[in-house]
Amino acid sequence: MFLVGLTGGIASGKSSVIQVFQQLGCAVIDVDVIARHVVQPGYPAHRRIVEAFGTEVLLENGDINRKVLGDLIFNQPDRRHLLNTITHPEIRKEMMKETFKYFLRELNCGLPGFSPGYRYVILDIPLLFETKKLLKYMKHTVVVYCDRDTQLARLMHRNSLSREDAEARIEAQLPLKDKVRMARHVLDNSGEWSVTKRQVVLLHAELERSLEYLPLRLGVLTGLVGLAGLLYLLTHYLLPSP
Repeated sequence: MFLVGLTGGIASGKSSVIQVFQQLGCAVIDVDVIARHVVQPGYPAHRRIVEAFGTEVLLENGDINRKVLGDLIFNQPDRRHLLNTITHPEIRKEMMKETFKYFLRELNCGLPGFSPGYRYVILDIPLLFETKKLLKYMKHTVVVYCDRDTQLARLMHRNSLSREDAEARIEAQLPLKDKVRMARHVLDNSGEWSVTKRQVVLLHAELERSLEYLPLRLGVLTGLVGLAGLLYLLTHYLLPSP
């Protein structure tokens, strides 16, 4: 099993692309879902957010008001950085836990009672290229791209924003053209959805054919064989006979 980092930009169509991968049977870890999970009441990130930004970011039930918090950090790099230092470590820990679950499933694949494993796992990471902290774990990186005019039109329509507000939100992110230069694979979602969907299907087939999972699998199997040999020596030669 190897990891595929997938990212995009606001209104580029990343969520729709993820849905196609899931329909194809791919394992997907959604960082946005994890990000909402780690800031729930009772979690360390929730407490630290309230300490840093005040109780005005809370809803009546104690949950974080994501809109209020988003407005507080918008166009304020210092506050955004503070929030990231609180949430990103917790998000990374949860991502590693989820990845490990899929890895264990991959080790058990083929054994009686276990479902087939996954050749690769997609990590949906909005800030993959901005933070760069997870890039070293990714065998492949994918960016969902669309041209600037298309992105602007979609965002204005989807969020009912003025052109000025939509442009401000796009400018707050790393430009998609920069992400394209850093990604190994590009899914161009500027045109018809059927064209984009075909690109996803072809990429999935390419990743399924990849043999990049073999070194890790061989390493794990070698380690298991070594452990079995050590246990054999302990039980047959080193431990006293009954």
